[in-house]
Formats: sequence, structure tokens, C-alpha cells
Amino acid sequence: MKKTLLSLVLALLTWTAQSQTTWNVDPTHTAIKFSVSHLVITEVEGQFNAFDGKVVTKTDDFSGADINFSIDVASINTNQEKRDAHLKGDDFFNAEKYPKITFEGKSFKKTGDRKYTLTGNLTIRDVTKPVTFDVTYAGKLKDPWGNMKAGFKATTSINRKDYKLMWSAATETGTLVVSDEVAITVNLQLVQAQ
Repeated sequence: MKKTLLSLVLALLTWTAQSQTTWNVDPTHTAIKFSVSHLVITEVEGQFNAFDGKVVTKTDDFSGADINFSIDVASINTNQEKRDAHLKGDDFFNAEKYPKITFEGKSFKKTGDRKYTLTGNLTIRDVTKPVTFDVTYAGKLKDPWGNMKAGFKATTSINRKDYKLMWSAATETGTLVVSDEVAITVNLQLVQAQ
């Protein structure tokens, strides 16, 4: 009886391990971008150049996948060195004390044809808050080198002050120099782990 039970447990563990597929972020073909309103009349855009992430799924369509990301704050790039230095400082991210932005997925639900909702905890500085992304799944295929790839686009917006990114200034008319709302867009390409 014990041997039968042990065999059953081992078979179940083996099946579970085999039924999971791990996908890693392809950094060469992924972009994590953000934009904020500047003086109300235009938008300033930026991105993070260094990040890592993993998706583990048990389904072909990725529903229910476990999703985790980590971003190096010091890799922020808005094409202006002085502005990037300001963003890395304590008025904003404080990259020295809080070097990583992390996202821990809690739910990835299919809501329509190639449409999903991703919810999870976003941590910036020492603040963790729930956030929801609208996600479009572009599909998967093998690239010319035999790697299985999958593509997604995820969008959301957050209030930067919720995460202690507090710097603010106003023009003589009272208009904020930088808006509180930050739009985030992730163009994500995954590569299936070998």
C-alpha cells in the first residue's frame, strides 16, 4: 500500500513538473516604457533599459500564469542625463537605497479573444500597492533560430505619489510641471526556457 501511494505521489509530482512551461523575458525585444504629462501641453517619455522577468504557465493560452518582474532603477533613460540623475535621486526613485522595482503577479485572467487582465503587487521604493494591467496577447511562434517566442502588450497607469515619488513644482499659473499620473506600457517578448 505504501509503495503504491509513494508511486502515485511521485507520478503526480513528475506530471506537475512536466506540465509547467517556463518563459523568460527576452530583453532584446522587450521595452518597459512610461510617460507623464509635462506642463499639461506635452508628454515626456522614458524607459528602463535593464530588467528581468519570468512567466510560468500550465496552459497553452497563458491563463493563470505566474508572472514576476524586476527592474533596475538605475537603468532609467529619458534621453536627458540631468533629468535621469534627478529621477534616480531621492525626489523620485532613490535608486541607491531602492535599486529595484518589482512586480509580483497574483492573477492572469482571460477576458476575451487575446485579451487578459493581470493583477499583482507593484513595489517602488518601500511602497507596495496592487495594480491592474490590461494585456493583449499577440500569439506565439518559433523564430528562425528555433526558439519558441510569445508576445504581449500590457498597459496601466499609476499615481506616482502613491509610491513616494513626491517632487512637484508649479508654473506661475498653477499648472503642475509634472503630472501625478504615469502611463506605463510594457511591450513584452518571452522566450521559452530550454
